[in-house]
Amino acid sequence: METGGPPAVVVKKVPLTPKAEIHKRFGEKACYTVEEVHEPTHNGCPGLAIPQKGPSLYRCRLQLPEFSVLSETFRKKMDAKQSAAEMALEKLGINPATDTAAQDPWDALVARLSYLFSNEFLSSPHPLSCHFRAALQRVGHLSCLVPISVLAVYDAKLGSLCKTINPKVESDPLLIMSLVLKASQQSSSSVTTCEDQLSLQRGNPYPTEITQTLFNQQSSLAGIISILAILIPCSEEKAVVPLTLKVAPNDYYLDVIAQKLGLCDASTVFISRTIGKASLEMRLYFCAPKSCLGDLSSGLLDSAEAVYPKGSLNKRGSYLSGQLIYGDAILASIGYKWKSSDLFYEDVSLRTYYRLHVTFCRILVSKTPSGLYKLSRDAVLAAELPAAFTSRTNWRGSFPRELLRTFCCHHRLSEPVFSIVSNPLESLTEFPGSQKKLKVTESSNLVRNEGANDISGSIPTGSRETFSCEVKIFSRCQDLIIKCSPKQSFKKQNDAFQNASLRVLSWLNKYFKNLDMALEELTSCGDVLDIQFDSQLFIEEFSLAVSVHTFWQSIGVQEEDRVLDSACINQLNGMLGDKVGFIDLKGPDSGVSPSNGWLVCIVYSICLVTGGEYEKELIESTEDFEFEIGSGAVISCLESVVTQMSVGQSARFYMKFPPQELIVASAREPSLILPVLTPGGCSLECTTTLLRVTEPLEDRMEQALFSPPLSKQRVDYAVQHIKESCASSLVDFGCGSGSLLESLLEFPTSLEKIVGVDLSRKSLAHAAKILYSKLSTSSDANPSSTSIKSMLLYDGSITIFDSRLYGFDIGTCLEVIEHMEEDQAHLFGDIVLSKFCPRILIVSTPNYEYNVILQRSTPQEEDPDDSNHQQSCKFRNHDHKFEWTREQFGRWASDLAARHNYSVEFSGVGGAPDKEPGFASQIALFRRGDECPKNADVTHKYSVIWEWNST
Repeated sequence: METGGPPAVVVKKVPLTPKAEIHKRFGEKACYTVEEVHEPTHNGCPGLAIPQKGPSLYRCRLQLPEFSVLSETFRKKMDAKQSAAEMALEKLGINPATDTAAQDPWDALVARLSYLFSNEFLSSPHPLSCHFRAALQRVGHLSCLVPISVLAVYDAKLGSLCKTINPKVESDPLLIMSLVLKASQQSSSSVTTCEDQLSLQRGNPYPTEITQTLFNQQSSLAGIISILAILIPCSEEKAVVPLTLKVAPNDYYLDVIAQKLGLCDASTVFISRTIGKASLEMRLYFCAPKSCLGDLSSGLLDSAEAVYPKGSLNKRGSYLSGQLIYGDAILASIGYKWKSSDLFYEDVSLRTYYRLHVTFCRILVSKTPSGLYKLSRDAVLAAELPAAFTSRTNWRGSFPRELLRTFCCHHRLSEPVFSIVSNPLESLTEFPGSQKKLKVTESSNLVRNEGANDISGSIPTGSRETFSCEVKIFSRCQDLIIKCSPKQSFKKQNDAFQNASLRVLSWLNKYFKNLDMALEELTSCGDVLDIQFDSQLFIEEFSLAVSVHTFWQSIGVQEEDRVLDSACINQLNGMLGDKVGFIDLKGPDSGVSPSNGWLVCIVYSICLVTGGEYEKELIESTEDFEFEIGSGAVISCLESVVTQMSVGQSARFYMKFPPQELIVASAREPSLILPVLTPGGCSLECTTTLLRVTEPLEDRMEQALFSPPLSKQRVDYAVQHIKESCASSLVDFGCGSGSLLESLLEFPTSLEKIVGVDLSRKSLAHAAKILYSKLSTSSDANPSSTSIKSMLLYDGSITIFDSRLYGFDIGTCLEVIEHMEEDQAHLFGDIVLSKFCPRILIVSTPNYEYNVILQRSTPQEEDPDDSNHQQSCKFRNHDHKFEWTREQFGRWASDLAARHNYSVEFSGVGGAPDKEPGFASQIALFRRGDECPKNADVTHKYSVIWEWNST
């Protein structure tokens, strides 16, 4: 046999981060715990999850086998982790720059192997040293022999060196054993191999005084211990069954496991990575086919990938562990831990097995873009990654940009880099596939801002810019793998960020749905989405992902038209395919049905139906599930059924059988699902009820006719009058999610104090997050860029007086009163002018007469004094309680001003005052006629939700 090492390996020298260096040396034994450091809130502000002053800070505790360190506080969790890792390296006296600079990885592997068989390592507090001590007590020809597979699994540094020499060892345990064998032949006489070449031993016996000391150390284990484990047969036709491992105090537990697998000794037992929590020792133990072991012992297996016999893949074991498992496998929680010479063990039940099965199915599902979106919606069977990002209001689940970041993290890639490109605003066209008519342009680039990672939700007043976004994805070694450069541009930076991210996700999703996709087809798909990629780097980065996902297809049910048995076919009246072949629709037709662009809310449940007697087990259900029709956000059969329903109706239908990993990942009770989940023996039944529908939002209807959109024109109108009034304080009555307040931060004004009031805590929380982000960003970038000294958000009704908002310079109430009952709108008018007494008040509300243009219909004659009249035109929003004509609005505002000594001016945005039917949004501007009356009523009725001060 040739004793020389493998061919020289050229290793790309890449400086490791402190965290990567810790992982290289300690692997899963390094445990990071990040905690958030809450800063004190302002006086009078209730403690909420929203930061009250300054950014959120984090610190990290790193627990290593022998000590722990606690980092300082940082704004980013990752910075805290890196700091903790750096502190640990300093405490260990490790300087990665010098420690890894010169040594060849092959020489380092030989040196590491020699050290493992040294005197000092035998007595060290290392899990692997326990295996060495146990090997000394093995009897007969097995005495002192240590299985090579044990070395590869329990020593992180040895494994890391092998991965450096050949990255494929991570997915093939035989390759790492081959490298260790080669290294042992280079280690002079310190390490020798036994006859079968699958175990190693020390070249010279350990000194007697060392072994005698070890033998005198009594184990706390008394008598034979019985440990419950699980046998997972390779054949799926055989059931998963419990078994018992009986280990005596002086037994080597791997020999006991080998006997259960039908092997002579532990030398041919392979060990998986830990399953579940890294602190436990739950692993899969298995053996590779004899033909592969023959190649290994004969030295034929070197850098080439092992070829395993067909049918030897243990699909259930591979599915459970996330790596490839061959032959029969035993799932057991047993082994040695740091600083302990005793055997650790815990029982593993069938219930534990089923729960692990679900956990790892969800982990595998999260490796794909579509799976990430499904999990973010907690709807693994029903949800799908949407085909297009349309608007924030209609998107549900994690946003594309966040999904892309998570995907890169799961695949150990660097965080994606986003670059904003600024374009001139030219003729606007509709983005293909979008149902929201987002405005885009094909114009040329003017300004390129590299590395712009902050999202801006809107464009400053008067700006004639649109934005496009370029996305780059790098490997861990900072090699460029993927670049997406969309030609489309958008009015909002956020839309550019999200659409570019979704393009990359959609392209990756195509790849993961068809791992055998030819390179030409992948390139063609990339061209359509403006994506370029380095094919060699791409294949290298996702090679392990391919090997992990290869067994998905063999586990999942592949028949295109899976149906129930013959007795069910007659009742279902057709075969199941991409379209629904059977619908049981119940309930009267209410006349309100959804169409493209509408938001629908349903309740649904999906059950596994087994056998001819319709036995059912619930898999997935949701009581309040929203999605947009036409966006591809749910599976096609569910959307097809919902579009045939009206509000209040229920339906029952049978779904096409999805891949099995999706069913397992969504299972609520896996112990009931897995035993019956067999090919041909079950199907999926879905029941759903259409709870409500929401027409396309008002601003979307307005956007079709107005550029800029009507909502922006209202904001521009308010900002102009705020500037002219030289107001220093402003209160926004009915601020909602803070769209006006957010816009005010984009423009220079004289405002020093801004307050928002609303009844919806959910909307206020959303507003607080956006405002906090914008204020923090602007103050960090340029502390003198804004005159604003304080911002507050209150939870309260604008029809109830709170003295803290008395006498503000200006008040705004944009598109709010129509969401009240009319009597409440009248009450608000009286309260705001008689109690709050702003110097200026701006109120806007829809002009009902303009709906004929927006909705292409003609209103009938109606009595303007009849507040209960039936709608001839639909209101612009399903939540509007009324919409006034110009005459009704004018009478309300004029009477109000006369009663409270205010003057009033009428104006509007959208349309023209001298052309029928007037403005689309009508506006009344009230001005106080005298000095603000003194207020004697000191009352605090509102709750402070969030507060920010410039100091």
